[in-house]
Amino acid sequence: MSLPPLCVIVGPTAAGKTAASIKLARQINGEIISADSMQIYRRMDIGTAKPSLEERQGITHYMIDIIDPDEQYSVALFRKEAEKHIQDIVSRGKIPVMAGGTGLYVRSVIDQYSFTQTGIDTELRLRLHKMAESDGAPAVHRLLEEVDPRTAARLHPNNLKRVIRAIEVYYNTGTPISILQDEDSLKPEKYTLFMFGLKMNREDLYLRIEKRVDKMIADGLVEEVSNLLEDGYSPELTSMQGLGYKEIVPYLKGITTLEEAIFTLKRNTRRYAKRQFTWFGNDPRVHWLDTAGIPDPAEEIIKRLEGVQ
Repeated sequence: MSLPPLCVIVGPTAAGKTAASIKLARQINGEIISADSMQIYRRMDIGTAKPSLEERQGITHYMIDIIDPDEQYSVALFRKEAEKHIQDIVSRGKIPVMAGGTGLYVRSVIDQYSFTQTGIDTELRLRLHKMAESDGAPAVHRLLEEVDPRTAARLHPNNLKRVIRAIEVYYNTGTPISILQDEDSLKPEKYTLFMFGLKMNREDLYLRIEKRVDKMIADGLVEEVSNLLEDGYSPELTSMQGLGYKEIVPYLKGITTLEEAIFTLKRNTRRYAKRQFTWFGNDPRVHWLDTAGIPDPAEEIIKRLEGVQ
């Protein structure tokens, strides 16, 4: 019995994953599963570059607008929900297309990450949160570097939630989470995987990032963040610590100028794009497409899919 198909499109932010996935889904009778840890939040549209209903062109999207900004979510929940949607899409004779830049979300599905090896260590989490408050998030990140340098290299120090979780896994199992994930990757394959990555030279990508941020500001990002704050959503929430939101909050509080906030957002987005490459840059399953020489990535993906059928 053949395994169900799963098309995956990865790549750095602003590389064109959304547009390519929508066009691909239209042409192969597919439906899209978003693998973006920020697009899960309702009311956070501009800063997350969430595709509008018009941009979705009638293609069904899953894992978008599923929780409020003050609700908790996890990679384990994402994997569970995404797999349920994949099964449903396949059962209706359609092809699931997963697209997004959150590497951990994508890998949790294609490598079947396990999340039951260790429970929550409330005492340890509290100690680490207190350390972050007193000494700063980089101090906690340095602890992770000592016990799991591979995971530390993937996680930004400000991604405190996942840094703490990785430390917690190590101290409760004696094994780095990166090793546990390696073991997960040895599980029997669950899907017939067709995986594509979009890339371009650094200068072109950075120019696209500049234009994207400028468009976000023009489209009302400042107002979006202001409305969230006015409605009681704390800047300390995981959602509000996301790229595009944490940079605007200081401006709204009078700490920085708008120009400084925009500069910081562009800089942080460039840094994020670099980190995204660490997830899949050396993954042999990814067929990389240099979009500089490919005017239509979706068409190129379709050609390659036809070549393996």
